[in-house]
Amino acid sequence: MTEFLFDGPENGRATILLAHGAGAPMDSASMTAAAKALADAGFRVARFEFAYMASRRTGDGRKPPPRADKLIPEYRAAVAALGATGPLIIGGKSMGGRVASMVADELLAENAIVGLLCLGYPFHPPAKPEQLRTAHLLDLKTPTLICQGTRDEFGTRDDVSTYALSDRIEILWLEDGDHDLKPRKSVSGFTAADHLRTMASAVAEWAGGLPGGR
Repeated sequence: MTEFLFDGPENGRATILLAHGAGAPMDSASMTAAAKALADAGFRVARFEFAYMASRRTGDGRKPPPRADKLIPEYRAAVAALGATGPLIIGGKSMGGRVASMVADELLAENAIVGLLCLGYPFHPPAKPEQLRTAHLLDLKTPTLICQGTRDEFGTRDDVSTYALSDRIEILWLEDGDHDLKPRKSVSGFTAADHLRTMASAVAEWAGGLPGGR
């Protein structure tokens, strides 16, 4: 049974379902901060964990994450368990967003979702820019917003500028942000809170243009 953490009003402008990254749980500091920022922007945010991560809470050992495609059934199950009655945007942090991107077009065709939100998309493993995870993004049909730090080791602005991506994908670049969207204040002049507010504001504007968005 899928368990959720909820933030934001029950009658929010839309529901955003977020999965976690490969190494940190749904209640990590990064995910909690992002969920709060989105909730403050008027969204209903639901977070969930894949089974391998949830098992770490029960003392079953530190199981490594499965391959991303193996997690697609669990993401689908979370969408079904959530049972959102209004507009639903799926996505997640890093690997969670990647898994969501792999199932998004199927769910869009089923009228189950209206968009995809990725927070720090893992375009490639750190220090391995040749191992791209972008093939399925070329023909993506789902309206998508990727929020990415310009110095994210999983895909910098310079890296991503060379990729062939679907025209349905919009990218919000956060200056000097890392994989958690955090900037170095001494370098950028911004704080993590600044970037989270910018992210949430951009998501609100983007969502307003989606079917059923407001």
